[in-house]
Amino acid sequence: MTRVQVGTMSVLLVLLVATTQAAVVRSFPPFEQLQSLEHPNLRAVVPFADEENYRLPNETNPLHYDVYLSTDVHLGDTGFNGTVSITLEVLEATQSIVVHARQLENFTATIQQLEVETATEQTLTFAYEAEREFLTLSQTGLSFPADTKWLLKISYQGNLRTDNGGFYLSTYTDEEGNTKYLATTQFESTDARHAFPCYDEPAKRANFTITIKHDPSYNAISNMPQNEAASSSGVTAFDTTVNMPTYLVAFIVSEFVYSEGELNGLPQRVFSRKGTEHEQEWALTTGMLVEKRLSDYFGVKFALPKLDQAGIPDFAAGAMENWGLATYREEYILYNPENSTINTQTNIATIEAHEDAHMWFGDLVAIEWWSYLWLKEGFATLFEHLAVDLAYPEWDIFQIFHAGSYQSALINDATPTARPMSYFVQKPSEIGLLYDSVSYAKAGSVLDMWRHALTNTVFQRGLHNYLVANQYSAANPNQLFDAIALAAFEENYEVPARVPDMMASWTNQGGVPLLTVERNYSDGSFTIKQEVYTNDKNYTNEKLWFVPVNYVDASNPDFRNTEATHYLLNQSQISISDAKIAADNWLILNKKSTGYYRINYDSQNWQLIIDGLINRPHKIDPRNRAQLISDLYRFATSGRVPHATLLTLLTYLPNEDQYAPWSAVNTVITLFNRYLSGDSDYENFQFYVAELVNQQFDKFGVNDLNGEQHLVKFTRNLLINIACLAGVESCLKDTQAKLQSLVDDGTTVEPNLQAQVYCNGLKQADAKIFDFVFDKLMDSNDQAERRLLISAIGCSQNSTQLDKFVSSSIDQTNGLRVQERITLLFPAYSRGEVGLLASIDFLLVHWEEYALLNTGFGGINPLYSDILGISTYCVNEKQRLKLQELLDLIKGSSFVPDTLQASVDANIASNYEWLNVNREPLMSWVSNFRNSSPALNISFLALVLCLLASKLF
Repeated sequence: MTRVQVGTMSVLLVLLVATTQAAVVRSFPPFEQLQSLEHPNLRAVVPFADEENYRLPNETNPLHYDVYLSTDVHLGDTGFNGTVSITLEVLEATQSIVVHARQLENFTATIQQLEVETATEQTLTFAYEAEREFLTLSQTGLSFPADTKWLLKISYQGNLRTDNGGFYLSTYTDEEGNTKYLATTQFESTDARHAFPCYDEPAKRANFTITIKHDPSYNAISNMPQNEAASSSGVTAFDTTVNMPTYLVAFIVSEFVYSEGELNGLPQRVFSRKGTEHEQEWALTTGMLVEKRLSDYFGVKFALPKLDQAGIPDFAAGAMENWGLATYREEYILYNPENSTINTQTNIATIEAHEDAHMWFGDLVAIEWWSYLWLKEGFATLFEHLAVDLAYPEWDIFQIFHAGSYQSALINDATPTARPMSYFVQKPSEIGLLYDSVSYAKAGSVLDMWRHALTNTVFQRGLHNYLVANQYSAANPNQLFDAIALAAFEENYEVPARVPDMMASWTNQGGVPLLTVERNYSDGSFTIKQEVYTNDKNYTNEKLWFVPVNYVDASNPDFRNTEATHYLLNQSQISISDAKIAADNWLILNKKSTGYYRINYDSQNWQLIIDGLINRPHKIDPRNRAQLISDLYRFATSGRVPHATLLTLLTYLPNEDQYAPWSAVNTVITLFNRYLSGDSDYENFQFYVAELVNQQFDKFGVNDLNGEQHLVKFTRNLLINIACLAGVESCLKDTQAKLQSLVDDGTTVEPNLQAQVYCNGLKQADAKIFDFVFDKLMDSNDQAERRLLISAIGCSQNSTQLDKFVSSSIDQTNGLRVQERITLLFPAYSRGEVGLLASIDFLLVHWEEYALLNTGFGGINPLYSDILGISTYCVNEKQRLKLQELLDLIKGSSFVPDTLQASVDANIASNYEWLNVNREPLMSWVSNFRNSSPALNISFLALVLCLLASKLF
């Protein structure tokens, strides 16, 4: 019956397609674009002529560091003493030696020439330049001739930082309620200079010998194993490292405990605070397996004698690839089988794989300069999925890659000012801005495209060539391209153009291509045109790429072979004349959606695809199904196709059971809902969404089951979110009942359903239920659970409850951690008008206190960032006027730039424009859908029959 109903619905919907007019929108509102810290002006990888050089002089080069540090962190004392002895070589004659230093003081320095018997130690004077953080050491009358070696000794003092950067202090509460302290490091990209003066650039590699003096009750770990012979009670010395950059040096002084194992001849350990030993097993097991898969794939062994992973209570970054001692937020390393979620399990696996991949890309082979950040982060993004796929193939992890990194890249790359992957930077503040979707998500997606286009065999051999040729040194993209070109030659694999030319077309210019396919239904051929894609369909640009393509049609729907069969070789158009595709068969380019581009088809082919999805959806690969949805959303709301094309295609969803397509749907529905939730005809939109989700929601249910395929649990959560958003009664009732049962009877909510149950249950919760969840957050020591609870509490639709929640951000007496305090407003203001207004009301009273919250190293002031964030969710005059009241209050404050008002106005205007262009065609279509719905007609018929029966009996 359901199958027939869907088929009937599709016939009615096809009629609606012809009558719905396309609309044009110039740009997507900011909240549709994932956060991206991109530079406004594109620059090649060369400095402007008038810029001051922030790079160290090249006259000298480090060979070895001997670092000695003394800390009393066990007392919570932030002071530390240090001595660094640097063996250096002079490459060009100079009168001074320049190194980096940050927030260090009380320097004394001496130098002595090596390999000269009569040389004596001489005292140096120093000058410090704060802007470039240059410590210049010299002595009148002393010069440093070329081709000489020297031993530079610097003694100094410093303080452990409290912003989670450099050499910093972290705290936690143990099982007895005592405050415990530890000292740890986070040096990438320019913070090694805070722990010891050094040549703090990625290409200036050296060997390091680390010694740390600490209280005997504490232990110390670092990149290398402990040197037992050189250690004693309260003094831990470590073996000398291999040649490596400064930013990869790491050490931790703590009371951590560990689990250990060995695989592939490599000892591995997982460290964390006492009381969490039982949560280390998953990270240890996965770490061993992932390292084995990576070393086998690269054909290059892990270079160090051991590999440690450590969970840090206070950690600003997600994780850090320190060579031999990777560090993580606790939530990304600790897994409790009894109460951790499938999301936590997956995050640990993928993030651990990300950091392990860095041990080759970034550690074994460094980058020449931060302008090429993508050269390590892109590979880590790719292999966080590929390594997990090799370790756990049953997970189908590339659906998650497609729904996450791939979509993030496409969204953020769709602006005229999108930066290239290779992008010139100098200052630490500029370097920090490169940690964005371009360096990670886009780079990973582009690399994955070439892995498929050139075949995995060529790609894998190319990476082996690159790692072997450049190990223990620093590389640039050309060396990668040459290594892959060599692999193609070695494998006798024919490429249509020079590999460096093909790959550089993607790394040296920003943006993403749009391929437009026009079919000739008479002879079965088709043409492909390329242009740059932006959210403004009228924007034009001369950019061209070397684009690899392949295709499949309904007569042979085999999506397995993803090798490129054709290329647009830096040309605007090609014709595929030998295709011979039957006129009634759908055509789909880009098998498994591995190519990094969007694809638009002629209207007839879109209709053939829609028919194919409605009748036999599983003949099309899940990632292609997802991309069809994502592309059509962008095309519909930018005026390239009618809205009805998207809305009609979505009617196949009652037969969809895979994660990637439902993730794409969740994005589309959530965005539509953001604009339309206050609309007078909102019920029509909810009816439409309910029709899409009901069948699969009933199938998946709200109970977690043992033995399910990995992605089933992710898919269930999406279906619950969509069904509850649509007001499906059984969804709201079931989630509310689970939460009520937890509060009243202590009935545990299955870990994998907690986010959905808490969020949707809190939408209708009384004070008792809200306080229960709020107190659970404050009392929890599980970092993953805390993050889940913070997100869920923002779902409340009660202004009093939300005020309590957001106000807790500035209450220094509660259990919130430093890095959590600035994360509370977003879950509130992004969940609807009640939370948005509650956030503004809070800031109207407490804006100064909120602005003073610690953002961590390199962070943006939270008052500024959250006001910008709120503005991206303002969609009506009530919200705009309330936000303007706050802007008027803080105008002239040192916490926000003078440009804030203009930025807010632009964001809100963009939202208004979206509504002006998209609201009418969307609401008109869903209204017609509801009025024409077979489901509605069947319900009406059932009502009539019931009435007749009551009359008869």
